[in-house]
Amino acid sequence: MSSPYYLKGSPLNVRFNNVIGWLARHGLSIAGTAEMSVRGRKSGKMQRVPVNPHTHDGAQYLVSARGHSQWVRNMRAAGGGELRVGRKVREFSAVELPDEEKLPILRTYLEKWGWEVNQYFNGVTAKSSDEEIVAAAQDHPVFRITVKK
Repeated sequence: MSSPYYLKGSPLNVRFNNVIGWLARHGLSIAGTAEMSVRGRKSGKMQRVPVNPHTHDGAQYLVSARGHSQWVRNMRAAGGGELRVGRKVREFSAVELPDEEKLPILRTYLEKWGWEVNQYFNGVTAKSSDEEIVAAAQDHPVFRITVKK
């Protein structure tokens, strides 16, 4: 059995993500980005990563463009986390979607964020066929998030 898909960021990607996370933490969201904190499944410490929260049909989602990353594994264990933009912190719970429910979310996510994430989808874009997006779904975890009041 092969390892789950994960595309590690280049040093430039990591540096760029650090800047985007810092900006969100200090109140500047680029095109809707936020800094997500999720408790580490091994360390127990909050891990921070910039994310692109995505709204589809009134619900919010987090999509892992790079695949089965550490934040995805932590989210599976923690079942939620926090989204931050400046002083505004929203606690949320998360439920991972099965592959068969991802098509409309992935298509609209790629429509909005493709300029940033298409490189991680191995040629799949918002204009790809339903079959191509469904085939890619197993490589890109999607979580429906519910912000706690």
